[in-house]
Amino acid sequence: MDERREILAAVLGGNTEVLAALERDHARMVEASLDSNADDEHDPEGATIAFEREQLTAALTRTRAARERILAATAELEAGRYGVCVTCGRPIAVERLRARPLATECIDCARLRPR
Repeated sequence: MDERREILAAVLGGNTEVLAALERDHARMVEASLDSNADDEHDPEGATIAFEREQLTAALTRTRAARERILAATAELEAGRYGVCVTCGRPIAVERLRARPLATECIDCARLRPR
């Protein structure tokens, strides 16, 4: 298996695990709140259930968006464009892809871009 394919497969596998865990946590939270009429807005002990639910929802949204970027990179791999700098057209070093699997620019072009 080509190293770039292995990099994306590893990233996708990790994303799949995180997404599954977040979805399980979300399902548990929803299930636990179905039969509850708890007024967590006045709980002096810390974060509200609504706040925790929003945090979890935000994590799910970020993880799903990352999955879409990974799947797009996989499509680029199949098309022969993954690992090619979108700015200069040169190959992106495998070392950079190991560190930043979804990088679309080589290190030289990335350094030139204003932050």
